[in-house]
Amino acid sequence: MKLSVVLSVFNEEKKLARTLGSLSFADEIIIVDNGSTDNTVAISKQYNAKIYQKVNNLMLNLNKNFGFSKASGDWILNLDADEVVENNLKKEIDNVISKDEAEGFLIPRKNIIFNKWIKHSLWWPDYQLRLFKNGRGKFPCKHVHEMLSVDGRVLKLNNPLTHYNYESISQFIYKLDKIYSENEAVHFIQSGKSLHWLDLIRMPFADFIKTFFAQKGYLDGIHGLILSLLQAFYQIIVFAKIWEKKNFLVDEPNNLLKEFFGELGRMLKEFRYWKRTSQYEETVSPTQKLFLRIMRKLGL
Repeated sequence: MKLSVVLSVFNEEKKLARTLGSLSFADEIIIVDNGSTDNTVAISKQYNAKIYQKVNNLMLNLNKNFGFSKASGDWILNLDADEVVENNLKKEIDNVISKDEAEGFLIPRKNIIFNKWIKHSLWWPDYQLRLFKNGRGKFPCKHVHEMLSVDGRVLKLNNPLTHYNYESISQFIYKLDKIYSENEAVHFIQSGKSLHWLDLIRMPFADFIKTFFAQKGYLDGIHGLILSLLQAFYQIIVFAKIWEKKNFLVDEPNNLLKEFFGELGRMLKEFRYWKRTSQYEETVSPTQKLFLRIMRKLGL
């Protein structure tokens, strides 16, 4: 079985060689270049990639689908320029494509963020549908945060992709502003959903609770706290951009302070619940666990 690896890239000269250097096991490398102005194309040529030029598109997945259409392999592995295929994953991919057990495979991602492997929250195992039979998968291209759609059975691989994700706070904020929040705001407007002013505090609070407590981001230490706060900030920006696209119009509260403090009270109650829950999960003492369950039930 032949394997094609497809990447859609834009100005990735600092990362691309590391990724392409891990793809010696592939039968074909397809590069869709989105108008790079650095050495991206020259680096791609060094690895004998087949290069196609496309106009850079805010809907990134359109050009990825184009790349899939150019692949000649029986299987396609969809990668980004900041991802590396380690030896154990190479062996597992070679093994599964030689069989006929599924049409697609989810691959876990080992996210390296701010120089650390983030092992909890939404960052791990972070399964991505990346490996699929040629002609059986594509992106719906409705919004940025979407997965490949595969026609057929989908299974999971065990070995992860190594993802050299955010390297700096500036990079996080840049992508938050220019790509993710902008696309999410557009998608929200197109969906016709309504926006309540209290979502401005509900959305970031819910994201922080989910990533820091429910998904145990606190186990990643300061990295986990910073990332959870950045995710909350992301939700504030999404709300603000939706508000902007609605010409800064949203239903005004009759009494902002009264409604704000009412919502804050609900949040404090939920915060106490997760405080007791995290304490309960971290302790090994049966007596302490019983005490914390009682305190949680009483909302204390």
